[in-house]
Amino acid sequence: MKWSFAQVGLVTAGLVGIVIILLFQQITVNNEQDYYLLREVTEAAMLDSIDLAYYRDTGEVKMIQEKFVENFVRRFAESVNYTSTGYSIRFYDIMEYPPKVSIIIETGVGTYTIYGDAENYDIANQLDAILESKE
Repeated sequence: MKWSFAQVGLVTAGLVGIVIILLFQQITVNNEQDYYLLREVTEAAMLDSIDLAYYRDTGEVKMIQEKFVENFVRRFAESVNYTSTGYSIRFYDIMEYPPKVSIIIETGVGTYTIYGDAENYDIANQLDAILESKE
């Protein structure tokens, strides 16, 4: 009789362990995907929003703020994984000269209920990017 309770306890502990592993796996995979997506989209949007006329006239690299936001949102929406519960994009600091941006993306991973307590997990990725060029 005591071995049957031990086996039930072992199976229960195994199931709880699997649930915890799946939770952290989903959080870490989503975090890594969002970070690399944020980094690549920011770089591409910054390069697309360079003011070429200003560069030809002065030789200095300048970015157009409105064009950057438009390119970033378009590229991010095309590349995003729609299985998450939602994205929130916040632009904190956008400087045209020298080209610099600060962006935070918040992602809702989902709501998990453990022992009757519902928890909502969110991930935030922040990136500060400066566009450099060789003289």
